[in-house]
Amino acid sequence: MSEFMRSSDAFTWSMESDPRLRSTVVTVLMLDRTPDWGEVRDRIERLSHELPMLRQVVVESPPPAPPRWQDCTDFDLDFHMRRVAAPEGGSFDDVLELARLAQMEDFDRARPLWKITLIEGLPEGEAAVLCTFHHALSDGVGGIQIAMTLFGLTPELAPTDETPEVSRPSLLGDYRDAARYGAGLVTDAVTGVLTGVPRLVYDGVRSPLRTLNSVAEMATSVYRTVRPVNATGSPLMTERTLIRRLGVLEVPRPQLREAAHRSGGALNDAFVAGVAGGLRRYHEKHGVGVGALHLTMPISLRASSDAPGGNRITLMRFDIPVDEADPAERIRQIHERTERVRNEKSLPHTQLIAGFLNRMPRWYIGSILRHVDFLASDVPGIPVPVSLGGANVRVQYAFGPTIGSAVNVTLLTYVDTCALGIDVDSGAIPDVEVFTDCLRDGFDEVLALADDD
Repeated sequence: MSEFMRSSDAFTWSMESDPRLRSTVVTVLMLDRTPDWGEVRDRIERLSHELPMLRQVVVESPPPAPPRWQDCTDFDLDFHMRRVAAPEGGSFDDVLELARLAQMEDFDRARPLWKITLIEGLPEGEAAVLCTFHHALSDGVGGIQIAMTLFGLTPELAPTDETPEVSRPSLLGDYRDAARYGAGLVTDAVTGVLTGVPRLVYDGVRSPLRTLNSVAEMATSVYRTVRPVNATGSPLMTERTLIRRLGVLEVPRPQLREAAHRSGGALNDAFVAGVAGGLRRYHEKHGVGVGALHLTMPISLRASSDAPGGNRITLMRFDIPVDEADPAERIRQIHERTERVRNEKSLPHTQLIAGFLNRMPRWYIGSILRHVDFLASDVPGIPVPVSLGGANVRVQYAFGPTIGSAVNVTLLTYVDTCALGIDVDSGAIPDVEVFTDCLRDGFDEVLALADDD
C-alpha cells in the first residue's frame, strides 16, 4: 500500500534538511513496576496491524508528487521494541538522559519512524517506557488516541497471526503514481477556478467593497502565516545548535484551570502565561530586558471522523507579551491573541499553503522557524488512571521538538496533573536548571490567582 503525504507532513519531512529543524517527539511513561513485556509486545503487534503507518516507511516520489508512505518490506517489530537496564543506583535522571539522546537522534529512514524502549531497574522497582516517533507519524492528540488503545480504553484489538504480504515497489509504478498525483492537482485547481471564480464575480458585483475587504483579509492572513521572522524577540536566546537538554515540571491541573477561568481564559492560556512568566524571570536573572517574544503554537485541525494517529495540526506564529508582569492581565492578552489565531481565515487552506512552502528554498523555511523564541504545546491527555502490562502509570511527560526555537514546553495532562516536558536548545539556554526554576516561579504566580478570594 502506498499513500502520498499530506502537504503539511511533507513540509515537516523536508525541512529536516536542516537538522536543527528535526521533528522527533519523545514521551516518557513512569510506571510503578516493570510491566509484562510479552503483553505489551503483543498489544503493539496488534496495534501495528490497525495503524498502517506503524509498518510503513517514507520514500521520495518523482516530481511533482510529495514523499509517500509505503509498506516496509523488512518490518521487524523487535527492532522497534527494546529493553534496557538502568545502571546500578539509576534514577529518573538516567531516564531523562536516554530521552535526551533519543531527542537528538535521527531515525533510520529505511524503517518505520518509531521506537519503544523499556527501562528497568529503577529505584523501588519502578520502570519507565520511552516512546520515540517522528512528528509526521502523529501529532500529540493522535498520539493520545493511540495510547488510549494501548492502555485498553478503546475497543479491544483483535488478535492476528497473519503477516501482511508486502510487494516491492517498481520504478514504473512510482512514476505512474506521481503522474496521477500531478493530474489530481490540475483537476483540483481547475475545479477550484470553475467553482470559485463565478462566486467571486457574483459577490463582487453585489457587494464590491465587502468582497474586496474579504480578499484583502485572506491575503493578510496568509501573509501572517508564511512571513519570515528576521530576528529573535529575545536578545539573550539567540544561538541555535544540535544539543538538547531536558527538564520536567508538574503543575496541578485543577488550580491551573481555575486560575485561567478567573482571568477570563482557558487552561491553554494560563499554561502559556506561566511559560511567558518563566521566560521573563529568566531574562531578568541574566540582567536582560525583554518585551514580546515570538511563539510557535500547534493548532489542532483534527476532526472527530479522523482516524487515530496521523498529523492534523498547523503551526501558527504570533507574539506573546512576556513583559506583562500581572499574570491575570497576561492570561487575558494571551487569550485574545490565541483566539484571533484560531480564527485566522488562512486555517482552512493549511494544506494549500504548505504545498506552496514545499516549493520554497530551504533557507526561506529556516528563516521562518529559526528566529522563533519558544514553542508551547498543550496536549489533552488521559483523564483516568491507566496501566500498561499490569504496571500502573504514575505520570507521563512529552518532549516536543524545538523546530528551530530556543525551547519547547509541552504540557501533557494525566488525571489531575499537568506534566511539563521542557526541551531546550543548550546554545540558547545553557543553564536548564536555572530556566526550570524560573519556569516554576512563572507558574507559581499564575497558580496564585486560583487562591485569590
